[in-house]
Parts: sequence; C-alpha cells; structure tokens
Amino acid sequence: MTVKLLMTWDILPNREQEYFEFVVSEFIPKIKPLGIKPVDAWYTVYGDASQIMVTAKAENQTALEVAMASGEWNRLVDDLLEFVDNFSSKVIPARPGFQL
Repeated sequence: MTVKLLMTWDILPNREQEYFEFVVSEFIPKIKPLGIKPVDAWYTVYGDASQIMVTAKAENQTALEVAMASGEWNRLVDDLLEFVDNFSSKVIPARPGFQL
C-alpha cells in the first residue's frame, strides 16, 4: 500500500533565501533516489499553522522506513534543520487529495 510522508516546519527568520536554495538544489533532488517522491508543498500565509507542509509518497511502509533509516536521509534532515524550526513528520496511508 502506498504511504504518504507528511512533513511540516517553520523557516527560521532571515534564512529564507538559503532555505529555498537548499530545498530546490539539495533536499528535493536527493530524496527522490531514496524512493521518496515529493507530491505537494504548501506555504501558510495566514493562520496558526506550520509555515510549510510537504507531502511525499513511497511505494509502501517498508520502503519508506528503509529510506528514512538511511544515512543520506538523516544528513538531509540535519541540513534542513539548519534553516527550519518545529520540524515534524508522520506517515499515513495515501489517499487522493489533501491529507493532514
């Protein structure tokens, strides 16, 4: 069964440019070979929610667990944490449309 990885975070103040460069040039391109396929990215402009929500899919729970246990995944998340705060993630069964 396909699963979705939901990730949320807030960009650190005054790190926006570096953050976007990292996400576009490193994070997204390097999670794809791990079998984590980005699907959506949401930017909260108004309201009391995380600033960023990214959804990605993996073939199944096992494939995602293997990817998230890899050194490359851990390095990418560590690098992301240089630019963001309040990082969280959860795995859910994939359904069509927006999911929380």
